[in-house]
Amino acid sequence: MMQLLVVSDGKPGHVNQSLAFAALKELVPQQLEVRFRNRFCRFLSYLFDRCRFYPDFLLVPFVLPAGSFAAVVCAGSETYYAARFLARRLSVPVVAVMLPSGYRFDGFDLILAQEHDHPPERNNILPLPINLCHVQPRGVFSPQPNRRYVGVVLGGPNKVFGMDVASLQLQLEQLFKHYAGFDILVCTSRRTPAAIEQLLAGFPFAVRFLYSQSPANPIPDFLSHCEQVFISSDSTSMISEAVSYGTAAVEVLPLPRRRQGGKFDLLVQALAVRGCLHIFDGSVADCRQKIDLSAMLKGVLK
Repeated sequence: MMQLLVVSDGKPGHVNQSLAFAALKELVPQQLEVRFRNRFCRFLSYLFDRCRFYPDFLLVPFVLPAGSFAAVVCAGSETYYAARFLARRLSVPVVAVMLPSGYRFDGFDLILAQEHDHPPERNNILPLPINLCHVQPRGVFSPQPNRRYVGVVLGGPNKVFGMDVASLQLQLEQLFKHYAGFDILVCTSRRTPAAIEQLLAGFPFAVRFLYSQSPANPIPDFLSHCEQVFISSDSTSMISEAVSYGTAAVEVLPLPRRRQGGKFDLLVQALAVRGCLHIFDGSVADCRQKIDLSAMLKGVLK
């Protein structure tokens, strides 16, 4: 298999999308973490890009991984300039995940932009309805024969959403009432408050995966084995995984708002229209439509 150079800013949410691109295109990823020397160098990178000038002195020195590469892929504002520099140096195509705002769009061979960012219509821009992701079950959770499962996936507060005990308790009470006779599973994330994990102890979950006790990620296995998966509304990445893999019907658990949702609302509303998910309101739906990212990327970077 050919290699893909993944230019990383060290942020999992960005790097994982680049790694997903590698998996979807069946390329072997080699990561290279980069950063600007300082803020002024980052400012200069926007000016130099306008002039098609790509010196490496703006970047902290790095060592390229060995081998040859089919392309360079990058995600996040810290990576776009470095990826352009490396692609020119290696004479290979360069792919940007998300809109590289502030840089020239025509300098990238391919830009994979989320639809909720309203990307312009250009030949090198491919709009995607969800975040790039590639789900692989790892056997963190193994089902028992003749059991029926429902999964609950909880994130945590962010700049848009809060998470409080009272609201979630009501939602869980409704969920358990609706799915009497099912084995209900739950997992939390690094952002889940301790008070929420304490709340979960009061419900008869069949299995608990609490991040504070173990960072194992059972979400791919939930998507493989559960008939219905409930996901809190704070994470576009978790929602993207749920609507792109498996056969589970997807419910989104609304969280209390700190401000208007922006991209969160646009993503969820668009997926609801497609029949990929339902916003939980005490009732549930059978929304199982899935988005095939590999089909969308077929033919790009041949």
